[in-house]
Amino acid sequence: MIKIDKLHTHYGLSHVIQGTSLNAEPGEVVGIFGRNGVGKTTLLKAVAGWVKPSSGHIHFAGQSIGGLAPDQIARRGIGFVPEDRRIFPGLTVDENLDLGLMQRSGRSGPEQRAALKGIFERFPRLGERRRQLGTTLSGGEQQMLAIARVLIGEPKAILIDEPSEGLAPMIVAEIFAIIRELKEQGVAVLLVEQNLHEALSVCDRFYAIDRGAVVLEGDAEDDEDRNRLIEAIAV
Repeated sequence: MIKIDKLHTHYGLSHVIQGTSLNAEPGEVVGIFGRNGVGKTTLLKAVAGWVKPSSGHIHFAGQSIGGLAPDQIARRGIGFVPEDRRIFPGLTVDENLDLGLMQRSGRSGPEQRAALKGIFERFPRLGERRRQLGTTLSGGEQQMLAIARVLIGEPKAILIDEPSEGLAPMIVAEIFAIIRELKEQGVAVLLVEQNLHEALSVCDRFYAIDRGAVVLEGDAEDDEDRNRLIEAIAV
């Protein structure tokens, strides 16, 4: 579903991603781990079109998407939940979700209403706050809104950056339950997460990154690979 081959990215003179290659299949959750500042978020942003690759290739469903604009990539079926959530100030929950509906064109009014109904069934707290400004929600509710805004576009792959950061354990459990549901539905997930215990509980495979390059690949259910991961990312 997602294939990254020898990817390089730069911020000015800073060489952030240095020849990274990895892949994620449909219905697979792939963890991307590493210390702060090693390029994990930049990697997701490159796939989402927020950062332009310097060289290398990014393919989605067999088609090259490296260098496409973010809206083009979103319409092809890749959703991105960034670390800072990007809830639009001044817009209500409903209005934030309306923007998510734009990710998939061609749906009729009844289809859009059915999509909204499904979101509120999955996220009942958002349904209770439909007219509330998104930025006045709690941190956990904002994270749910950021995820819901992506899911309403029915993507085939989702990139999720640090979904549990700063959230209460109960909310974290809900978010990882959603990731498990996506996996069962055949969605490919690239997950960046500092909470190793929670992340490995949903991941099928993982990559460890250091200085913009993959230094380890492993099976999330293999105890030896998990131990190697902990050693690889230890400060």
